[in-house]
Amino acid sequence: MAKLIVVIPSYNEEENVAQVIRSVPRQIAGVDRVAVLVYDDGSTDGTAEEARLAGADYVLRHSRNRGLAITFRDALDAALHLGADVIVNTDGDNHYDQSRIPELVAPVLAGQADIVVGSRDLALLKDMGFVRKWGNRIANSIFRFLYRLPNGTDVSSGFRAYSREAALRLTITSKYTYAHESLIVAKDHNLLIANRIFPAKDVARPSRLMRSVGSHIYRAGTVAVLSFAVHRLFHILLLGTALLMLAGSAAFVRFLYFVVTSGSGGHIQSLIIGAVLVTLGMQVAMGSFFGLSLAKNRQLVEDVIYMQRRQMFESGGPPSAADTVADRKPAEADPVRSER
Repeated sequence: MAKLIVVIPSYNEEENVAQVIRSVPRQIAGVDRVAVLVYDDGSTDGTAEEARLAGADYVLRHSRNRGLAITFRDALDAALHLGADVIVNTDGDNHYDQSRIPELVAPVLAGQADIVVGSRDLALLKDMGFVRKWGNRIANSIFRFLYRLPNGTDVSSGFRAYSREAALRLTITSKYTYAHESLIVAKDHNLLIANRIFPAKDVARPSRLMRSVGSHIYRAGTVAVLSFAVHRLFHILLLGTALLMLAGSAAFVRFLYFVVTSGSGGHIQSLIIGAVLVTLGMQVAMGSFFGLSLAKNRQLVEDVIYMQRRQMFESGGPPSAADTVADRKPAEADPVRSER
């Protein structure tokens, strides 16, 4: 039997966090125990107290606001330290339907997936603005194409289930959002990703994550592009090489065409442009091998981090975040403390 921990990263969610906790199913087929862990990201309201009163099994707290990505990372580490076999992440604003958690974790319990994304049907969301809705649709389409994700995958969804192995493998470096980067890392490690589409709830209240739609698009887009560039640098440079070589070859063909058809030595500009483009292509090709070596080095570093995390969490060693305090029910074990 497995232990499931539902982690709820929260920031100033005293109005919603209790409802989220109470809506988590406590009896799930194939699961021996379901626990709820609320990670308060330095809230200035009563989020932590409301979580305790609502029956959260674990309440951890940053002493100051650190951001969603760091809170998600620390919540995963805490759940691993507490012995979770399966981890479900959901939002503290009650945007997702926690009653669907049994369906979300079923592929993980059956060994059919390492990560299951609980995707939203964006067409059904009435309170999501036009720009956000279509921005999400475009981003989803691009990511599904680039990473061969299952049809309908909502790459921005925070409603996800992770196997213990997947949680150990995830290395999140972003400080703003983890959604896109975590899927890229999962694909790099050949983790199986499944998708389940659930109706999401409309949340009319402004998002705690973003200051404005434009700011969110810029910051999330920057994270996505940088993550893609870091993890796919070799492929990007290889594509650049191919395009430059193709353009240079076209310039050479143009020069030869006019030499053959006109019998003159004109159009020397095509010869010069072709030589420049081919030379640049060769330089980019050399750079692509540098990108490949960086990718191999990153893979080795991530493997070392994985082994360290596995050893630390399976041996019951010290967890993560120096400014984290834990408040647990008396019946539970010693408080979780972490350093990062």
